[in-house]
Amino acid sequence: MKHVVFDIGAVLIHWDPVLAWVDDLGDTETRAFLQRINFDKLNLACDAGGSFSDAARALPDAEDRNRLSQYIDRYAQTVPNKISGTWDILYALKDAGVRVFAITNWSAETWPEGCRAHPELTEVFETTIVSGRVGMVKPSVALYRHFCAEAGVDAADCIFTDDGLHNCLGAKAAGMEAIHFRGAETLEADLKARGIL
Repeated sequence: MKHVVFDIGAVLIHWDPVLAWVDDLGDTETRAFLQRINFDKLNLACDAGGSFSDAARALPDAEDRNRLSQYIDRYAQTVPNKISGTWDILYALKDAGVRVFAITNWSAETWPEGCRAHPELTEVFETTIVSGRVGMVKPSVALYRHFCAEAGVDAADCIFTDDGLHNCLGAKAAGMEAIHFRGAETLEADLKARGIL
């Protein structure tokens, strides 16, 4: 039987960094701040093992430095909701005896905050690989291989799902089957078509 490996952000948990500051700044100013500091690039560096405190100290503007330094304390605000349909699929898989795992691009600093907001993340997976803890990010083939070694599974026995097509391509390059996540309904249909559900 195949195993199913989940991405977490935008697959199981909604994530929006705007929510960390929108109450203070409003939507437009928050988005301008994130664009000004190139938040997406900083976040990926932290997903790869960097720290937000180092990222904040490197910013040239004092106000921006102070604002980014608030991010970890406010992190729970950025992950307010579960994507319920995908959780239904995850639990249906577990009920059917399918082994479920996770590989997530997530900072080692913010992962504990996400788990405090959604404790199920620490309970439902046999193995969870958090990129910030291992210093590698998807779609690096090395990260998928690291997962297989940690989980004790063969890549060929895994179906990986992620909202990022590039991450699915990385999984395929590592020998996994991959489903590009486009919503819970299509994921359910894709898994049923493969005889997993």
